[in-house]
Amino acid sequence: MGLELAKVDKFVAGEMHLKDIDLTLESGSRYVILGRTLAGKTSLLRIMAGLDKPSSGKVIMDGQDVTGVSVRKRDVGMVYQQFINYPSLNIYKNIASPLKNTSMSRAQIDERVRAIADMLHLTPLLHRLPEELSGGQQQRTAIARALAKDTRLLLLDEPLVNLDYKLREELRDELLRIFAQRESIVVYTTTEPSEALMLGGNVVIMHEGRVLQVGPTSTIYRHPATMQVAEVFSDPPINFVRAEVNGTTAHLRINIDFPLTGHLKGLAPGVYQFGIRPHHFSLHPHSQQDVKICSRVELSEINGSETFLHFHYRNRSLVMQAQGVHSRGVGENICVYVRPQYFYVFDEQGKLVLSPEH
Repeated sequence: MGLELAKVDKFVAGEMHLKDIDLTLESGSRYVILGRTLAGKTSLLRIMAGLDKPSSGKVIMDGQDVTGVSVRKRDVGMVYQQFINYPSLNIYKNIASPLKNTSMSRAQIDERVRAIADMLHLTPLLHRLPEELSGGQQQRTAIARALAKDTRLLLLDEPLVNLDYKLREELRDELLRIFAQRESIVVYTTTEPSEALMLGGNVVIMHEGRVLQVGPTSTIYRHPATMQVAEVFSDPPINFVRAEVNGTTAHLRINIDFPLTGHLKGLAPGVYQFGIRPHHFSLHPHSQQDVKICSRVELSEINGSETFLHFHYRNRSLVMQAQGVHSRGVGENICVYVRPQYFYVFDEQGKLVLSPEH
């Protein structure tokens, strides 16, 4: 049993928001919808919840067609990116509001509210009104209200995006523990590949209103079906370099040739796109087999304990992600290295041919 979306389309004023959505989500499973802004993630969640109707197609919950059933008649909890709370109710009553019409006793409701409040660091704030809280505290209240009731479907639309980094890390761990204890379907949207990897479970890759690939998160990260999936599931985006394969050698132009070894051995002659994740580039060689690319720095970004170096290669910009702080000026000469064992290989149509073995 679970949730099924069959051939779902959504058009608004003639503009396509969702197209050809076929998804089957199983009860007791966790799904992360990963996509960039305007990929259609929120539109998809609203149709799952019953807040919007699809232009065509069906929504089936536990074997029943609920396409035209309103959200009020569905067993669903939802948290939005922008917090939504009842302004006239204090935090305690906000959290308790979904439990009012259940069979729970007053003592059971109190126990549930206080347990959820403690988990989300809201206990000292239960007597306050939402307007007396910070934005992060209001978002935690919205999350608490959605978690208070055990619903068959729990939808979270980028729920941690407005929280500070430390609290996001803490809440993500707590949410994972809660998700593991629930038998409901949990759907969580994010724009961040790193968050999708941390949450695990299954991932739904979306781009411009379409589902590109669905499956276990770690599997899709290691084996993206297309260049487009690899781009969405990489931050910074994965790098692509054109390669010509002939016999036992690959040629990357600008006098870069290297032998085909490891998973690349036996690759058929032809033209390919080799994908390189930014963290697989290095400022220093690790072996004699490393491919060396020399260029000039276009942009240097230091982000905490990491440095992102952008450099030019054959009419395109590539980026490397290096641990530590590395000072490099714009226009400075630079050589970067990458092991061929890390190369993804895509054909000219953008479909995956080979993945790294590591």
